[in-house]
Amino acid sequence: MLPHQTDAWASLAELAAAPTPSIASLFAQEPERIAALVPEVGGIRFDFSKLPVTAAQLQALAALAAAADLPGWRAKMAAGEVVNGSEGRAATHMALRDPAKRGEQAALLETAARIRAGALGTVRHVIHIGIGGSALGPQLLVDALGTGADGPEVHVAANIDGAALARAFDACDPAETLLIAVSKTFTTQETLTNLTSALDWLTANGVANPISRVVAVTAAPDKARAHGISEILPFAESVGGRYSLWSAVGLPLAIRCGPAAFEALLDGAAAMDAHFLSTPLLLNAPVLAAMADVWQACFLNKPTRAIFAYDERLRLLPPYLQQLEMESNGKSVARDGTPLPFPTAAISWGGTGTDAQHAVFQLLHQGTHTDPIEFVAVATPGHDLAPIHHKLLLANCFAQGAALLKGRTHAEALAEAKGDEALARAKSFPGNRGSATILVDRLTPDRLGALLAFYEARTFTAAVLMGVNPFDQWGVELGKQVANKLSAGETGGFDPSTEALMAAAGL
Repeated sequence: MLPHQTDAWASLAELAAAPTPSIASLFAQEPERIAALVPEVGGIRFDFSKLPVTAAQLQALAALAAAADLPGWRAKMAAGEVVNGSEGRAATHMALRDPAKRGEQAALLETAARIRAGALGTVRHVIHIGIGGSALGPQLLVDALGTGADGPEVHVAANIDGAALARAFDACDPAETLLIAVSKTFTTQETLTNLTSALDWLTANGVANPISRVVAVTAAPDKARAHGISEILPFAESVGGRYSLWSAVGLPLAIRCGPAAFEALLDGAAAMDAHFLSTPLLLNAPVLAAMADVWQACFLNKPTRAIFAYDERLRLLPPYLQQLEMESNGKSVARDGTPLPFPTAAISWGGTGTDAQHAVFQLLHQGTHTDPIEFVAVATPGHDLAPIHHKLLLANCFAQGAALLKGRTHAEALAEAKGDEALARAKSFPGNRGSATILVDRLTPDRLGALLAFYEARTFTAAVLMGVNPFDQWGVELGKQVANKLSAGETGGFDPSTEALMAAAGL
Protein backbone atom coordinates (compact mmCIF):
# COMPACT_ATOMS: atom_id res chain seq x y z
CA MET A 1 0.00 0.00 0.00
CA LEU A 2 1.30 3.44 -0.93
CA PRO A 3 1.47 6.18 1.72
CA HIS A 4 -1.41 8.20 0.26
CA GLN A 5 -3.66 5.14 0.46
CA THR A 6 -3.24 4.77 4.22
CA ASP A 7 -5.45 5.93 7.09
CA ALA A 8 -2.55 8.09 8.25
CA TRP A 9 -2.69 10.11 5.03
CA ALA A 10 -6.47 10.51 5.36
CA SER A 11 -6.05 11.75 8.93
CA LEU A 12 -3.55 14.37 7.77
CA ALA A 13 -5.94 15.53 5.05
CA GLU A 14 -8.60 16.06 7.72
CA LEU A 15 -6.20 18.02 9.88
CA ALA A 16 -5.20 20.20 6.92
CA ALA A 17 -8.87 21.05 6.27
CA ALA A 18 -9.44 22.17 9.85
CA PRO A 19 -8.67 25.70 11.13
CA THR A 20 -5.07 26.04 12.35
CA PRO A 21 -3.89 28.39 15.11
CA SER A 22 -1.44 31.14 14.20
CA ILE A 23 2.19 30.14 14.41
CA ALA A 24 2.90 32.75 17.09
CA SER A 25 0.15 31.36 19.31
CA LEU A 26 1.68 27.89 19.17
CA PHE A 27 4.58 28.98 21.37
CA ALA A 28 2.12 29.62 24.21
CA GLN A 29 -0.07 26.61 23.46
CA GLU A 30 2.90 24.24 23.24
CA PRO A 31 5.37 25.11 26.05
CA GLU A 32 7.79 22.42 24.84
CA ARG A 33 7.79 23.69 21.25
CA ILE A 34 11.38 24.96 21.26
CA ALA A 35 12.67 21.78 22.86
CA ALA A 36 10.69 19.61 20.44
CA LEU A 37 11.38 21.50 17.23
CA VAL A 38 14.94 22.76 17.65
CA PRO A 39 17.26 19.73 17.55
CA GLU A 40 21.01 20.23 17.61
CA VAL A 41 23.28 17.79 15.82
CA GLY A 42 27.06 18.05 15.51
CA GLY A 43 27.31 21.80 15.95
CA ILE A 44 24.24 22.60 13.84
CA ARG A 45 21.04 24.04 15.32
CA PHE A 46 17.89 23.25 13.32
CA ASP A 47 15.09 25.62 14.31
CA PHE A 48 11.77 24.42 12.88
CA SER A 49 9.67 26.09 15.58
CA LYS A 50 8.40 28.89 13.31
CA LEU A 51 6.93 26.48 10.74
CA PRO A 52 3.13 26.14 10.46
CA VAL A 53 2.82 22.71 12.01
CA THR A 54 1.35 21.80 15.40
CA ALA A 55 2.38 19.08 17.81
CA ALA A 56 -0.76 17.11 16.88
CA GLN A 57 0.03 17.42 13.19
CA LEU A 58 3.57 16.23 13.82
CA GLN A 59 2.23 13.18 15.62
CA ALA A 60 0.04 12.45 12.60
CA LEU A 61 3.03 12.92 10.29
CA ALA A 62 5.01 10.47 12.43
CA ALA A 63 2.14 8.01 12.01
CA LEU A 64 2.43 8.50 8.24
CA ALA A 65 6.17 7.82 8.47
CA ALA A 66 5.41 4.56 10.25
CA ALA A 67 2.71 3.64 7.72
CA ALA A 68 5.12 4.39 4.87
CA ASP A 69 7.73 2.18 6.60
CA LEU A 70 10.35 4.90 6.82
CA PRO A 71 12.42 2.85 9.30
CA GLY A 72 12.44 -0.06 6.86
CA TRP A 73 13.37 2.03 3.83
CA ARG A 74 16.03 3.81 5.85
CA ALA A 75 17.55 0.50 6.91
CA LYS A 76 17.42 -0.87 3.34
CA MET A 77 19.33 2.10 1.99
CA ALA A 78 21.95 1.87 4.73
CA ALA A 79 22.37 -1.86 4.10
CA GLY A 80 22.94 -1.38 0.38
CA GLU A 81 19.72 -3.09 -0.68
CA VAL A 82 17.81 -2.07 -3.80
CA VAL A 83 15.91 1.16 -3.19
CA ASN A 84 15.93 2.42 -6.80
CA GLY A 85 13.26 0.15 -8.23
CA SER A 86 13.05 1.55 -11.75
CA GLU A 87 16.76 0.90 -12.32
CA GLY A 88 17.13 -2.11 -10.00
CA ARG A 89 19.91 -0.48 -7.99
CA ALA A 90 20.98 0.28 -4.47
CA ALA A 91 21.87 3.84 -3.50
CA THR A 92 25.25 3.57 -1.81
CA HIS A 93 26.27 7.17 -1.15
CA MET A 94 25.91 6.66 2.62
CA ALA A 95 28.40 3.81 2.50
CA LEU A 96 31.00 6.17 1.04
CA ARG A 97 31.22 8.08 4.31
CA ASP A 98 30.85 5.08 6.63
CA PRO A 99 34.25 4.80 8.38
CA ALA A 100 34.09 1.03 8.02
CA LYS A 101 33.52 1.15 4.24
CA ARG A 102 35.81 3.85 2.90
CA GLY A 103 38.11 1.75 0.75
CA GLU A 104 37.10 3.54 -2.44
CA GLN A 105 38.37 6.86 -1.13
CA ALA A 106 41.92 5.58 -0.61
CA ALA A 107 42.74 6.08 -4.29
CA LEU A 108 41.16 9.53 -4.23
CA LEU A 109 43.19 10.64 -1.23
CA GLU A 110 46.39 9.18 -2.65
CA THR A 111 45.83 10.89 -6.01
CA ALA A 112 45.16 14.23 -4.33
CA ALA A 113 48.33 13.90 -2.26
CA ARG A 114 50.37 13.05 -5.38
CA ILE A 115 49.01 16.01 -7.29
CA ARG A 116 49.73 18.38 -4.39
CA ALA A 117 53.25 16.95 -4.14
CA GLY A 118 53.97 17.52 -7.86
CA ALA A 119 53.88 13.93 -9.07
CA LEU A 120 51.92 15.01 -12.15
CA GLY A 121 54.13 18.02 -12.72
CA THR A 122 53.62 21.55 -11.49
CA VAL A 123 49.90 22.11 -10.96
CA ARG A 124 48.73 25.56 -9.93
CA HIS A 125 45.33 25.36 -11.62
CA VAL A 126 42.70 22.66 -11.94
CA ILE A 127 39.83 22.81 -14.42
CA HIS A 128 37.10 20.46 -13.24
CA ILE A 129 34.85 19.45 -16.14
CA GLY A 130 31.48 17.87 -15.42
CA ILE A 131 27.81 18.78 -15.33
CA GLY A 132 24.92 18.39 -12.91
CA GLY A 133 25.97 16.56 -9.77
CA SER A 134 29.40 16.05 -11.30
CA ALA A 135 29.95 19.80 -11.04
CA LEU A 136 27.53 21.28 -8.49
CA GLY A 137 28.81 19.27 -5.53
CA PRO A 138 32.55 19.80 -6.06
CA GLN A 139 31.99 23.48 -6.87
CA LEU A 140 30.04 23.98 -3.64
CA LEU A 141 32.74 22.26 -1.60
CA VAL A 142 35.60 24.29 -3.02
CA ASP A 143 33.69 27.57 -2.92
CA ALA A 144 32.67 27.03 0.69
CA LEU A 145 35.97 25.74 2.06
CA GLY A 146 38.68 26.72 -0.39
CA THR A 147 39.33 30.37 0.48
CA GLY A 148 42.91 30.70 1.65
CA ALA A 149 43.67 27.01 1.14
CA ASP A 150 47.18 26.03 0.03
CA GLY A 151 46.35 23.78 -2.94
CA PRO A 152 45.89 24.61 -6.63
CA GLU A 153 43.09 26.95 -7.62
CA VAL A 154 40.03 25.05 -8.86
CA HIS A 155 37.81 26.27 -11.70
CA VAL A 156 34.63 24.38 -12.56
CA ALA A 157 33.33 24.30 -16.13
CA ALA A 158 29.94 22.67 -16.61
CA ASN A 159 27.88 24.48 -19.21
CA ILE A 160 28.23 23.41 -22.85
CA ASP A 161 28.25 27.15 -23.62
CA GLY A 162 31.87 27.76 -24.59
CA ALA A 163 31.88 30.97 -22.54
CA ALA A 164 32.04 28.88 -19.36
CA LEU A 165 35.16 27.04 -20.47
CA ALA A 166 36.72 30.20 -21.90
CA ARG A 167 36.47 31.88 -18.51
CA ALA A 168 38.34 28.98 -16.95
CA PHE A 169 41.03 29.22 -19.64
CA ASP A 170 41.45 32.94 -18.96
CA ALA A 171 42.17 32.22 -15.29
CA CYS A 172 44.73 29.46 -15.90
CA ASP A 173 48.26 28.95 -17.16
CA PRO A 174 48.01 25.95 -19.53
CA ALA A 175 51.53 24.81 -18.66
CA GLU A 176 50.46 24.40 -15.01
CA THR A 177 46.88 23.21 -15.45
CA LEU A 178 45.41 19.81 -14.64
CA LEU A 179 42.08 18.67 -16.10
CA ILE A 180 39.56 16.57 -14.17
CA ALA A 181 36.85 15.03 -16.36
CA VAL A 182 33.85 13.65 -14.47
CA SER A 183 31.16 11.59 -16.15
CA LYS A 184 29.45 8.58 -14.67
CA THR A 185 29.06 6.92 -18.08
CA PHE A 186 31.89 8.81 -19.78
CA THR A 187 29.47 9.52 -22.60
CA THR A 188 28.01 12.80 -21.30
CA GLN A 189 27.83 15.10 -24.29
CA GLU A 190 28.62 18.35 -22.48
CA THR A 191 31.53 16.89 -20.53
CA LEU A 192 33.23 15.16 -23.47
CA THR A 193 32.82 18.22 -25.70
CA ASN A 194 34.35 20.46 -23.05
CA LEU A 195 37.15 17.95 -22.44
CA THR A 196 38.02 17.90 -26.14
CA SER A 197 38.15 21.70 -26.23
CA ALA A 198 40.30 21.80 -23.10
CA LEU A 199 42.76 19.32 -24.63
CA ASP A 200 42.85 21.42 -27.80
CA TRP A 201 43.62 24.46 -25.63
CA LEU A 202 46.53 22.65 -23.96
CA THR A 203 47.88 21.54 -27.34
CA ALA A 204 47.55 25.00 -28.85
CA ASN A 205 49.55 26.39 -25.95
CA GLY A 206 52.47 24.01 -26.34
CA VAL A 207 51.67 21.42 -23.69
CA ALA A 208 53.23 18.11 -24.69
CA ASN A 209 51.06 15.00 -24.34
CA PRO A 210 48.01 16.86 -22.96
CA ILE A 211 46.08 13.65 -22.26
CA SER A 212 48.61 12.96 -19.49
CA ARG A 213 47.24 16.08 -17.76
CA VAL A 214 43.78 14.51 -17.37
CA VAL A 215 42.30 12.66 -14.42
CA ALA A 216 39.05 10.86 -15.27
CA VAL A 217 36.43 10.19 -12.60
CA THR A 218 33.85 7.71 -13.82
CA ALA A 219 31.83 4.57 -13.24
CA ALA A 220 32.93 3.42 -16.72
CA PRO A 221 36.75 3.29 -16.54
CA ASP A 222 37.04 1.30 -19.79
CA LYS A 223 35.47 4.18 -21.71
CA ALA A 224 37.92 6.61 -20.13
CA ARG A 225 40.82 4.37 -21.11
CA ALA A 226 39.48 4.29 -24.68
CA HIS A 227 40.07 8.07 -24.74
CA GLY A 228 43.72 7.48 -23.82
CA ILE A 229 43.41 8.53 -20.18
CA SER A 230 45.56 6.60 -17.73
CA GLU A 231 44.81 8.43 -14.46
CA ILE A 232 41.35 7.10 -13.62
CA LEU A 233 39.41 7.17 -10.36
CA PRO A 234 36.32 4.93 -10.47
CA PHE A 235 33.14 5.20 -8.49
CA ALA A 236 30.17 2.85 -8.23
CA GLU A 237 27.17 2.73 -10.57
CA SER A 238 24.98 2.82 -7.48
CA VAL A 239 26.09 6.38 -6.62
CA GLY A 240 23.86 8.93 -8.32
CA GLY A 241 25.35 12.14 -9.65
CA ARG A 242 23.63 14.42 -7.14
CA TYR A 243 24.87 12.18 -4.31
CA SER A 244 28.39 11.73 -5.68
CA LEU A 245 30.51 14.41 -4.02
CA TRP A 246 31.44 11.86 -1.32
CA SER A 247 33.13 9.72 -3.98
CA ALA A 248 36.11 10.49 -6.22
CA VAL A 249 33.90 13.24 -7.67
CA GLY A 250 34.98 15.24 -4.61
CA LEU A 251 38.63 15.16 -5.74
CA PRO A 252 38.82 18.98 -6.17
CA LEU A 253 38.29 19.52 -2.43
CA ALA A 254 41.10 17.10 -1.56
CA ILE A 255 43.39 18.85 -4.06
CA ARG A 256 42.56 22.38 -2.97
CA CYS A 257 42.27 21.87 0.80
CA GLY A 258 44.18 18.62 1.33
CA PRO A 259 43.15 15.00 1.91
CA ALA A 260 42.45 15.66 5.61
CA ALA A 261 39.71 18.14 4.69
CA PHE A 262 37.98 15.54 2.56
CA GLU A 263 38.19 12.96 5.34
CA ALA A 264 36.70 15.48 7.78
CA LEU A 265 33.85 16.11 5.33
CA LEU A 266 33.10 12.38 5.38
CA ASP A 267 33.32 12.26 9.17
CA GLY A 268 30.74 15.02 9.54
CA ALA A 269 28.40 13.30 7.10
CA ALA A 270 28.83 9.98 8.92
CA ALA A 271 27.84 11.65 12.19
CA MET A 272 24.65 12.98 10.60
CA ASP A 273 23.96 9.54 9.10
CA ALA A 274 24.25 7.99 12.55
CA HIS A 275 21.74 10.53 13.88
CA PHE A 276 19.36 9.89 10.98
CA LEU A 277 19.54 6.10 11.30
CA SER A 278 19.20 5.81 15.07
CA THR A 279 17.29 8.80 16.47
CA PRO A 280 13.51 8.49 17.09
CA LEU A 281 11.45 10.11 14.35
CA LEU A 282 10.15 13.08 16.34
CA LEU A 283 13.66 13.94 17.57
CA ASN A 284 15.33 13.36 14.22
CA ALA A 285 16.44 16.55 12.41
CA PRO A 286 16.15 15.29 8.78
CA VAL A 287 12.88 13.51 9.53
CA LEU A 288 11.33 16.56 11.21
CA ALA A 289 12.34 18.73 8.26
CA ALA A 290 10.96 16.25 5.72
CA MET A 291 7.68 15.86 7.60
CA ALA A 292 7.26 19.64 7.59
CA ASP A 293 8.13 19.72 3.87
CA VAL A 294 5.52 17.11 2.99
CA TRP A 295 2.93 18.74 5.24
CA GLN A 296 3.36 22.09 3.53
CA ALA A 297 3.73 20.88 -0.08
CA CYS A 298 1.23 18.03 -0.15
CA PHE A 299 -1.40 19.09 2.40
CA LEU A 300 -1.20 22.88 2.67
CA ASN A 301 -0.66 23.33 -1.10
CA LYS A 302 2.44 25.48 -0.74
CA PRO A 303 4.31 24.67 -3.96
CA THR A 304 7.70 26.34 -3.36
CA ARG A 305 10.39 26.51 -0.70
CA ALA A 306 12.94 29.30 -0.68
CA ILE A 307 16.45 28.77 0.75
CA PHE A 308 18.60 31.78 1.62
CA ALA A 309 22.22 31.31 2.63
CA TYR A 310 23.29 34.09 4.97
CA ASP A 311 26.96 33.38 4.39
CA GLU A 312 28.83 34.14 1.18
CA ARG A 313 30.70 30.85 1.48
CA LEU A 314 27.38 29.00 1.07
CA ARG A 315 26.19 31.00 -1.94
CA LEU A 316 26.10 27.84 -4.05
CA LEU A 317 23.94 25.94 -1.57
CA PRO A 318 20.59 27.01 -3.12
CA PRO A 319 21.43 25.78 -6.65
CA TYR A 320 22.96 22.61 -5.20
CA LEU A 321 19.73 21.93 -3.32
CA GLN A 322 17.65 22.67 -6.38
CA GLN A 323 19.15 19.66 -8.09
CA LEU A 324 19.16 17.46 -5.01
CA GLU A 325 15.50 18.03 -4.20
CA MET A 326 13.81 18.64 -7.55
CA GLU A 327 15.67 15.98 -9.51
CA SER A 328 15.08 13.50 -6.71
CA ASN A 329 11.45 14.15 -5.82
CA GLY A 330 10.08 15.96 -8.87
CA LYS A 331 7.91 13.01 -9.81
CA SER A 332 4.26 12.53 -10.78
CA VAL A 333 4.02 8.78 -10.25
CA ALA A 334 4.57 6.54 -7.26
CA ARG A 335 7.19 3.81 -6.99
CA ASP A 336 4.78 1.38 -8.65
CA GLY A 337 4.18 3.71 -11.61
CA THR A 338 0.67 4.80 -10.63
CA PRO A 339 -0.20 8.52 -10.87
CA LEU A 340 -0.07 10.52 -7.65
CA PRO A 341 -3.18 12.53 -6.76
CA PHE A 342 -1.28 15.28 -4.90
CA PRO A 343 1.56 17.75 -5.53
CA THR A 344 4.99 16.31 -4.81
CA ALA A 345 8.32 18.01 -4.18
CA ALA A 346 8.28 21.74 -3.64
CA ILE A 347 10.01 23.96 -6.19
CA SER A 348 13.30 24.94 -4.55
CA TRP A 349 14.71 28.39 -5.17
CA GLY A 350 16.63 31.00 -3.26
CA GLY A 351 19.66 33.23 -3.03
CA THR A 352 22.25 34.76 -0.75
CA GLY A 353 21.54 37.14 2.11
CA THR A 354 21.62 40.05 2.43
CA ASP A 355 21.56 40.51 -1.36
CA ALA A 356 18.23 38.70 -1.67
CA GLN A 357 16.59 41.01 0.87
CA HIS A 358 16.88 43.84 -1.64
CA ALA A 359 15.49 41.72 -4.46
CA VAL A 360 12.82 39.17 -3.56
CA PHE A 361 11.87 39.71 0.07
CA GLN A 362 9.18 42.23 -0.78
CA LEU A 363 7.13 39.35 -2.18
CA LEU A 364 7.91 37.15 0.80
CA HIS A 365 6.75 39.72 3.33
CA GLN A 366 3.75 41.23 1.55
CA GLY A 367 2.99 39.18 -1.54
CA THR A 368 0.10 36.78 -1.90
CA HIS A 369 2.35 33.70 -1.72
CA THR A 370 2.87 32.23 1.74
CA ASP A 371 5.25 29.38 0.96
CA PRO A 372 7.93 28.27 3.44
CA ILE A 373 11.31 29.93 3.71
CA GLU A 374 14.57 28.55 5.06
CA PHE A 375 17.54 30.55 6.32
CA VAL A 376 21.02 29.01 6.64
CA ALA A 377 23.62 30.95 8.64
CA VAL A 378 27.01 30.40 10.24
CA ALA A 379 27.68 31.78 13.72
CA THR A 380 31.42 32.28 13.13
CA PRO A 381 32.51 34.55 10.25
CA GLY A 382 34.78 33.41 7.46
CA HIS A 383 36.87 36.59 7.38
CA ASP A 384 38.96 38.85 9.60
CA LEU A 385 37.13 42.10 8.89
CA ALA A 386 35.50 44.21 11.59
CA PRO A 387 32.95 42.23 13.64
CA ILE A 388 30.18 44.62 12.58
CA HIS A 389 30.00 42.82 9.21
CA HIS A 390 28.99 39.51 10.73
CA LYS A 391 26.85 41.09 13.44
CA LEU A 392 24.75 42.87 10.81
CA LEU A 393 24.60 39.75 8.63
CA LEU A 394 23.20 37.57 11.43
CA ALA A 395 20.89 40.34 12.67
CA ASN A 396 19.40 40.62 9.19
CA CYS A 397 19.00 36.84 8.94
CA PHE A 398 17.19 36.47 12.25
CA ALA A 399 15.14 39.62 11.63
CA GLN A 400 13.62 38.16 8.47
CA GLY A 401 12.16 35.17 10.28
CA ALA A 402 10.91 37.35 13.13
CA ALA A 403 9.31 39.87 10.76
CA LEU A 404 7.69 37.18 8.62
CA LEU A 405 6.12 35.74 11.75
CA LYS A 406 5.04 38.96 13.48
CA GLY A 407 4.03 41.15 10.57
CA ARG A 408 2.54 44.59 11.23
CA THR A 409 -1.12 45.12 12.09
CA HIS A 410 -3.29 47.66 10.32
CA ALA A 411 -3.57 49.64 13.56
CA GLU A 412 0.20 49.82 13.92
CA ALA A 413 0.58 50.83 10.29
CA LEU A 414 -2.17 53.46 10.61
CA ALA A 415 -0.36 55.05 13.54
CA GLU A 416 2.91 55.08 11.61
CA ALA A 417 1.12 56.55 8.57
CA LYS A 418 -0.42 59.30 10.73
CA GLY A 419 -3.94 58.32 9.80
CA ASP A 420 -3.41 57.92 6.04
CA GLU A 421 -5.59 54.89 5.31
CA ALA A 422 -4.12 54.07 1.89
CA LEU A 423 -0.56 54.35 3.19
CA ALA A 424 -1.45 52.23 6.20
CA ARG A 425 -2.71 49.45 3.98
CA ALA A 426 0.52 49.60 1.97
CA LYS A 427 2.54 49.39 5.19
CA SER A 428 0.58 46.53 6.76
CA PHE A 429 2.11 43.06 6.85
CA PRO A 430 -0.03 39.95 7.33
CA GLY A 431 2.60 38.05 9.31
CA ASN A 432 2.05 34.40 10.26
CA ARG A 433 4.46 33.36 7.53
CA GLY A 434 6.49 30.29 8.37
CA SER A 435 10.23 29.89 8.21
CA ALA A 436 13.02 27.65 9.45
CA THR A 437 16.54 28.64 10.43
CA ILE A 438 19.60 26.42 10.34
CA LEU A 439 22.52 27.84 12.32
CA VAL A 440 25.94 26.22 11.89
CA ASP A 441 28.44 27.08 14.63
CA ARG A 442 31.38 27.31 12.19
CA LEU A 443 31.91 26.36 8.56
CA THR A 444 34.47 23.56 8.62
CA PRO A 445 34.66 20.44 6.45
CA ASP A 446 32.95 18.28 9.06
CA ARG A 447 30.12 20.76 9.59
CA LEU A 448 29.56 21.12 5.85
CA GLY A 449 29.55 17.33 5.51
CA ALA A 450 26.91 17.06 8.24
CA LEU A 451 24.79 19.79 6.64
CA LEU A 452 24.81 18.19 3.20
CA ALA A 453 24.08 14.75 4.64
CA PHE A 454 21.14 16.31 6.50
CA TYR A 455 19.70 17.58 3.22
CA GLU A 456 20.18 14.18 1.56
CA ALA A 457 18.42 12.35 4.39
CA ARG A 458 15.64 14.94 4.38
CA THR A 459 15.09 14.48 0.64
CA PHE A 460 15.05 10.70 0.99
CA THR A 461 12.60 10.86 3.90
CA ALA A 462 10.22 13.11 1.96
CA ALA A 463 10.34 10.64 -0.93
CA VAL A 464 9.39 7.75 1.34
CA LEU A 465 6.50 9.74 2.85
CA MET A 466 5.20 10.49 -0.66
CA GLY A 467 5.90 7.03 -2.03
CA VAL A 468 8.21 8.15 -4.85
CA ASN A 469 11.58 6.89 -6.05
CA PRO A 470 14.14 9.67 -5.41
CA PHE A 471 16.99 7.95 -7.25
CA ASP A 472 15.91 7.98 -10.89
CA GLN A 473 15.59 10.98 -13.22
CA TRP A 474 13.90 9.93 -16.43
CA GLY A 475 12.84 13.48 -17.21
CA VAL A 476 16.49 14.49 -17.46
CA GLU A 477 17.16 11.53 -19.73
CA LEU A 478 14.33 12.50 -22.11
CA GLY A 479 15.74 16.00 -22.49
CA LYS A 480 19.15 14.54 -23.36
CA GLN A 481 17.66 12.26 -26.01
CA VAL A 482 15.84 15.11 -27.74
CA ALA A 483 18.92 17.35 -27.55
CA ASN A 484 21.01 14.64 -29.21
CA LYS A 485 18.54 14.48 -32.09
CA LEU A 486 18.51 18.24 -32.55
CA SER A 487 22.30 18.55 -32.40
CA ALA A 488 22.60 15.80 -35.00
CA GLY A 489 20.51 17.92 -37.35
CA GLU A 490 17.50 15.62 -37.38
CA THR A 491 14.41 17.39 -38.70
CA GLY A 492 10.81 16.34 -38.77
CA GLY A 493 8.73 14.99 -35.95
CA PHE A 494 9.08 18.12 -33.84
CA ASP A 495 6.42 20.72 -33.13
CA PRO A 496 6.21 23.75 -35.48
CA SER A 497 7.75 26.09 -32.90
CA THR A 498 10.83 23.88 -32.43
CA GLU A 499 11.22 23.41 -36.19
CA ALA A 500 11.08 27.19 -36.68
CA LEU A 501 13.65 27.78 -33.92
CA MET A 502 16.03 25.27 -35.48
CA ALA A 503 15.70 27.01 -38.85
CA ALA A 504 16.21 30.46 -37.32
CA ALA A 505 19.36 29.31 -35.53
CA GLY A 506 20.74 27.51 -38.56
CA LEU A 507 20.68 24.04 -36.96
